[in-house]
Amino acid sequence: MPKPPLALAAALLALPVLIPGPALAQKRIPKLPGYNECPLGYVNDLKQHCNSPIYYEVRPTNGKPCLSGWMNIGAGYCKKKTLGIF
Repeated sequence: MPKPPLALAAALLALPVLIPGPALAQKRIPKLPGYNECPLGYVNDLKQHCNSPIYYEVRPTNGKPCLSGWMNIGAGYCKKKTLGIF
């Protein structure tokens, strides 16, 4: 039985990383258009990104209120609540 090419195997392993979900735990997030600051818990890198030493599960608000179980952390982002509080 022939083995699959190495490139195909690498692509299949990388596929989950390449397809982002609506919310991901992230240490580095982009600044959203119209925002010059970073959300709560993130530090401005003085470029186009915000960095955090902790992995938070965040998602853009897209101008809408945060979903149930999420909290607004500013700069156009919501963070998933952990343990029902923060």
